[in-house]
Amino acid sequence: MNNPSRFDTLFGQIRENKWHLLFYWFCRLSLALGFIIAGMVKIMDERFASGLSEIHPMGSYLVALYHTGYYYTFIGVAQVLAATLLLINRTVLLGALLYFPIILNIWVLTLAVRFDGSYVSAAWMLLANSYLLAYHADRLQFLWAKQSDLPNLSISQAKPSSWKFPFRFALMSAGLMAIPILFYAKGYEVMPKNTLELCTAQFGESNTKAGQSFCSCVHEEGLPLDTCLEKYESQKP
Repeated sequence: MNNPSRFDTLFGQIRENKWHLLFYWFCRLSLALGFIIAGMVKIMDERFASGLSEIHPMGSYLVALYHTGYYYTFIGVAQVLAATLLLINRTVLLGALLYFPIILNIWVLTLAVRFDGSYVSAAWMLLANSYLLAYHADRLQFLWAKQSDLPNLSISQAKPSSWKFPFRFALMSAGLMAIPILFYAKGYEVMPKNTLELCTAQFGESNTKAGQSFCSCVHEEGLPLDTCLEKYESQKP
């Protein structure tokens, strides 16, 4: 009998721990809920985040996306399908695989336009989706294993039996969740924010002229974010 690898041992400990099982189900349900809500908005042909100004960087993108017709509906169907697959035990891994490129795209889009609405939540959803994929690593490893190794792959599928709290995992998860919050707070000097008032409020008493010019560029002139940022950099002291 082959000795279990370090990966096998760690994976077996995770799959036998009830706290991991509870967190696994929390990720499945919360991710499914998020995409069902977002997907149904698109399927019902309603503009997503309709309260956002149409000249806001994210608002202009969503308006353009809304006017793509059946492509907009297709995205909604894909989101609802991924969410539904997550809720079914037999298809949860397929759902996580479908979910991953969608949420990865949303996360990168959020960073690109610095959108307040999903700056933290998109990162958390991507991390949760990654956890679901890692939870099923025993099935995913067939994607990169050598053909000669396939008959020998075996990992414990024991039912959860331990209530030992995984403190190291909890601390690591909290640290990963804190990263997008810290980056949101400190990662950029300026943010377009969702309204003109919120945008100007971020500057306080400093760089007032340059800040007001930047916010006006975004929310009143409707120019691209990069153009407004260049304008801000040229005007600030």
